Amino acid sequence: MPIDFGMVPWKHHVYIFTHSQSVSEALFYIEETIRNSWSRAELGAEIDNNLYGKQGHAITNFDEKLPAPYSGLAKAILKSPYDFGFIDKKITTEKQLEDELATNITRFLLELGQGFAYVGRQMELKMPGGQTFIPDMIFYHTRLKAYIVCELKVVPFIPDFAGKLNFYVSAVDELMKQPDDNPTIGLLICKSKDDTVVEWSFRGMNQPLGVAEYQLKEFISEKAAKLLPSEAELQSVIDTYDEISDLEVKSLHN
Repeated sequence: MPIDFGMVPWKHHVYIFTHSQSVSEALFYIEETIRNSWSRAELGAEIDNNLYGKQGHAITNFDEKLPAPYSGLAKAILKSPYDFGFIDKKITTEKQLEDELATNITRFLLELGQGFAYVGRQMELKMPGGQTFIPDMIFYHTRLKAYIVCELKVVPFIPDFAGKLNFYVSAVDELMKQPDDNPTIGLLICKSKDDTVVEWSFRGMNQPLGVAEYQLKEFISEKAAKLLPSEAELQSVIDTYDEISDLEVKSLHN
């Protein structure tokens, strides 16, 4: 389908072409601007966040499990890695990661992208037989008109994760999905992934699943921090340097 360039303001065009590394990247941002009705500030934020570079790096089975063109729309809403740099703490457990994302839910939604609406965390999925299962987070995507079950892992992807997420998606389809909703999607965000392991893990899964990575702010370890000079030591070095500089200037004048 041809792009209607007239739907994008001139200043948007200038910003896109002065900040894009290729024609394909520029066309991507033009199409996304039209699709999402971005302001110039929103456009700038997405370019700064390298949305183009992150698109398509999530591994999914959407082409096999979702009908076209819905599969293409579903793939377009995912990216990898997700930037969790807004978390200002060192994360070592899944609960810590989930707590921080829930606390910073506005920032998390912005990172997920337009269309994501927060439904809740640790929502109980009660089975007819009485058992209860609790996925990490559930969203609803307004453009896809579908629930998205999000699982968080602070370790590299392993095949077991796919089976658990597949079950959660089935449960949400049975317990929450309405007749006019599209199929529920599973999104697993983990520390790292081997694409081949993910793709093989999808074999035999009957639900649409996607796996992406995340990035956190880097923190200096305590051991490394001890090797660095303290603030007082740095200030002492600066003061000494200033004193030497003053003496050199005086000697030049004498």
